Amino acid sequence: MLLAGLQKNSFIDYPGKISCVLFTTGCNFICPYCHNADLARGEYPQQLGLDEITAFLHSRQGMLEGVVITGGEPTLHEWVVDLCQSIKSLNYPVKLDTNGSRPDVLDRLLQKELVDFVAMDIKAPLEDYGPFCRIPRIKESLSESIRHIMGSATDYEFRTTCAAPFATRESIEAIARTIDGARCYVLQKFNRRAACLDPEFNRRQDPTIFADEMKRFQSLAKPFVQRCIVR
Repeated sequence: MLLAGLQKNSFIDYPGKISCVLFTTGCNFICPYCHNADLARGEYPQQLGLDEITAFLHSRQGMLEGVVITGGEPTLHEWVVDLCQSIKSLNYPVKLDTNGSRPDVLDRLLQKELVDFVAMDIKAPLEDYGPFCRIPRIKESLSESIRHIMGSATDYEFRTTCAAPFATRESIEAIARTIDGARCYVLQKFNRRAACLDPEFNRRQDPTIFADEMKRFQSLAKPFVQRCIVR
């Protein structure tokens, strides 16, 4: 087990909690606007073993309120189950960020009650994932992950990064229909200032979606979910 990074404090990654963030490396998606390009490519900005992580979490008991596991894509690593068990043994709530491509691993974590909060990114309507991955039958895998989350997760949110040309009024409404009845749908503003996995993404056109259009997206999604927020 080798982690690729540790952010010691975060006030935004785990809703309502002061957390640390653990980064895994490697991703099976190729999202052009990804801001964690080094991790998506499988690089290791840091190299941290379980003993080092456990020692850090021991030292922060009483100060940290939760642990976020993100990436990359954490569910690509079978040892993510052992990592969550180790964190839970220290009485920390665990939040998992995932792209939803490994429903079997996600289900195992949920059934073992090893994650307290799941955040699943939904990039586009499930039939339109061509720009983001080349995985066969990805629609079926994503649909299964959505079912697991809505049926078994203690707390959760679905998220869409809103960047042109992918986020449109039609695509946002289609995604909201797919998660009909979900507790929370988050529309995330794209940060043009950050570097992307595809260096040309910011140069070919302006992918920014401005505040008025974000509010329209929110209005379109609200009828289908219990709560829709812009972050």
